[in-house]
Amino acid sequence: MNRFEGPGERPAKIRYLDGDFQILMPGNHVICAITGNMIPIEELKYWSVERQEPYVDVNASTTAEQRAGRLPRH
Repeated sequence: MNRFEGPGERPAKIRYLDGDFQILMPGNHVICAITGNMIPIEELKYWSVERQEPYVDVNASTTAEQRAGRLPRH
């Protein structure tokens, strides 16, 4: 692995806040806690402040809330 990987080619470390997030370590993406899919930072819209987890979309966010017992399962 001699390939140079700049700060934009690795996962970012993020602190998830209410309505915003703070980048603690630069990177260009995070990994969805439910699906394992890569989420580009500029497309990050769903996360849990309580669990400090990112989600790729509203479906993954809903699944996480159901697993945490915060929403009923269908």
